[in-house]
Amino acid sequence: MNDVTPLLATNSVRLNNGEHLRIARLGQGPPIVFLHGYPETLQIWSQLAPFLTDRFEVIAFDWPGMGCSDEWSGGATPQLKAKRLLAILDELGVQQPTIVGLDMGGQPALAFASMFADRISRLVVMNSLVFGDEPTSWEIRLLRSFGFNRFALQRLPGLIFRRAERTFLPRGHQLDAQLRSDFQTTFSSLKVRRFISKMCAGYQGTLHQLPALYRTICCPTSILWAELDAHFPVVHATRLSQTIAGSTLQIIPGGTHWMPLTHPELLADLISTDC
Repeated sequence: MNDVTPLLATNSVRLNNGEHLRIARLGQGPPIVFLHGYPETLQIWSQLAPFLTDRFEVIAFDWPGMGCSDEWSGGATPQLKAKRLLAILDELGVQQPTIVGLDMGGQPALAFASMFADRISRLVVMNSLVFGDEPTSWEIRLLRSFGFNRFALQRLPGLIFRRAERTFLPRGHQLDAQLRSDFQTTFSSLKVRRFISKMCAGYQGTLHQLPALYRTICCPTSILWAELDAHFPVVHATRLSQTIAGSTLQIIPGGTHWMPLTHPELLADLISTDC
């Protein structure tokens, strides 16, 4: 993005387990919880959230271990992260939100909808690796190898970040300075990158289990996918829509991976229309 992107106002809250969680909570109405991937933070929703706060309570947080949130002990598979999401919702007093997952927030959102069906009103999934046997970019293929993933995240963080910025946005677009600083400052932390490496290994090791969970999802589900996602082709979205009974699929024309930054008003309209 070339224009200034106002960042979401955040707080750091201490949870019952003693760990801190960076969170943004704004607006009024039915709750919507947004889940990010990497190398971004909760601020990936900074453009989208303002279009929703007149109708919904918008909640976004940095995943434990990522951004400015403390890491929790234990693993980092999508199923375990779904359980952590449940614990966070319980502490926030949020009962049946709409849950929106992007990138590596998509798999925990899907797992949550399957595992805790009584705690979700609606599911929205965007641009995620949801089937291990479908094609991806060469970068994703390399990063799915734990040895290379660990090496690259520890030794080549600048290269990974610049490549993400280049391929997640339309050609010629850049993050504005504030947003880039928020993403890059937290991604520059070795502790955060080590957690991300552990998370990638956990996802890769359990990815084959997830389609069985998709088939059990019974809440209203919307799949919003970028037409031009450089890493996760539309075939992932099409197959996911076919796997989740009753789900709807919307391809975003001209959309790229970070479409919450480039198509926020359109996404807000699509999310609002189906709620």
